[in-house]
Amino acid sequence: MKAIDLHTHTCKSDGSYTPAELVDYAIEKDLAAIAITDHDSIKGLDEALSHAAALKEKGLPSVEVVPGIEFSTKYGEQDVHVVGLYIAYDSPSFREALENFVDSRTTRNQKMCQNLQGAGIDISYEKLRTRYPDSVITRAHYASYLFEEGYVQNRHDAFAKYLGDHTKYFVPREKVTPVQAVRLILSAGGIPILAHPPLYHMGNSRLDGLTASLKEAGLMGIEAFYSTYTNQDIRDMQRLAQKYDLLLSGGSDFHGENKPGLDLGCGYGKLFVPEELLTKMKVRLGV
Repeated sequence: MKAIDLHTHTCKSDGSYTPAELVDYAIEKDLAAIAITDHDSIKGLDEALSHAAALKEKGLPSVEVVPGIEFSTKYGEQDVHVVGLYIAYDSPSFREALENFVDSRTTRNQKMCQNLQGAGIDISYEKLRTRYPDSVITRAHYASYLFEEGYVQNRHDAFAKYLGDHTKYFVPREKVTPVQAVRLILSAGGIPILAHPPLYHMGNSRLDGLTASLKEAGLMGIEAFYSTYTNQDIRDMQRLAQKYDLLLSGGSDFHGENKPGLDLGCGYGKLFVPEELLTKMKVRLGV
């Protein structure tokens, strides 16, 4: 049985590979399927899907590309991510809702740039957009800019000094709730997945409460396999999935060079997401 990877990022958010390059790399890694789940962005999906289709039409090795997205949401004061798989991203209503969501990120970026300018840094939102065209600007782009311009010694230093949540330059942005993200994904005919729950460190009781509320809203799956999971994490996620009748999902959270040492399909070396999980999703969707 081949492996799949249902959590990846391209340069259209904060990864380093173009969508076509990511498809080619997935083929090189002999994966059966990948989901492109850029942060709050669907800009890489057309390129990836078209490239994979063109390879298949020519009789060349190809890979299934699952159209997806990863929403950054807020649960109280906790950041929670919700992945959407098999979304009908061409839906006008979905695109309109996504555009409104991205607008809040733009306002936050403009304020962060103003704060950094006050620290003597020659930066603006326009300069970031020019340097990273067609990307949803995230703090990873700020870190790259600060490093490339010589303001910090490395990207970790950029977060420690300027970009971290507890620095005086950080600006939080208004986020949708996990329930809103689940409903938005459902409106696009997709499968909403609670992403990497162990990373939230919210405790079993609170995580159970979050999962219960999202299940009521229509949550369909949970990431049971992830690059940093321990064996105990996997067992815990599988039990939670069984309790709430959730599909199992998993992925590396591949970002290319922006997450050194973390590889597509295998994470830090031990990750394996079986192809059968995707088959079960298709059955649930009736495709």
